[in-house]
Amino acid sequence: MLGIINAFDVPARQPLVHEMVNEQADVPNAVALNATLTNLALLIGPALSGIILEKYGAGVCFLLNAVSFIAVIGCLLLMKLPPYQAPEVKKKIKSELADGFTYLKKTPSIGKIILMLLLLSFFVLPFNTLLPVYAKVIFKGNAATFGYISSFIGLGALAGAFFLASLKSGTNLKKVLLINIIIFGAGLMIFSHLSNFPLAMIFIIVCGFGMMSQTTICFTIIQVDSDITMRGRVMSFVAMAYFGMLPMGSLLIGAVSQHIGAPLTMLFQGIIAIIIAAIFYNFLRSGNSDIQR
Repeated sequence: MLGIINAFDVPARQPLVHEMVNEQADVPNAVALNATLTNLALLIGPALSGIILEKYGAGVCFLLNAVSFIAVIGCLLLMKLPPYQAPEVKKKIKSELADGFTYLKKTPSIGKIILMLLLLSFFVLPFNTLLPVYAKVIFKGNAATFGYISSFIGLGALAGAFFLASLKSGTNLKKVLLINIIIFGAGLMIFSHLSNFPLAMIFIIVCGFGMMSQTTICFTIIQVDSDITMRGRVMSFVAMAYFGMLPMGSLLIGAVSQHIGAPLTMLFQGIIAIIIAAIFYNFLRSGNSDIQR
């Protein structure tokens, strides 16, 4: 049910940023900030929940999560947005999805980013599925240990957020994206076979940095470059590529690790990230991108 809710929520919530920002020049920064906060929440949440789970149990974790939505609903009710104007011509869902797919085929600058995000979400980003194994088996810890690992990932993600905020106007985001995918893959490969906890945390910070930066840049490029009439439909494909592939990828990663072990599985995930970077190398290295900050 939560997956169904997200399928409606993401395409509506992400393009909402454009309606909240008055100055068009501020849209890229707003989109990047929104994606940054979203990814930070996804990383910091598990860190806090691991610590609370150890001390108070799962029930308190779910209760606090539910209560937190009161603040979200309150913020939505306080927003004052431009009046909604319904489209003059309403189409069926299948027709609108077909139009969105056609638009992506005609706009490779967006379509290739979504395809790359899909591959990363399915094969690489579910690496956190293996973190409980590292916490309990490799580092001989408990739920709190898992929370600390997630905290260090969040620290790396926070560093990634500051890095993106420091980029100068005119920076080619595609090239930055390429570098961060490589950093992400290399971090996973090194972390995968470390058993020393302090040393491993250094490289899990690197993983958090790479993951945060590449995901945020993908979201920023897609939203800023999308035509306003297609933005909602494009984000629906993004939701399928990102939020839809993550749980399916987690199933795959869990099944593979059952046979070859968590360290080897994560090593292969890092290698796959490098391969994805190599596949899209020419596209990401192209200097004709008009998505620059």
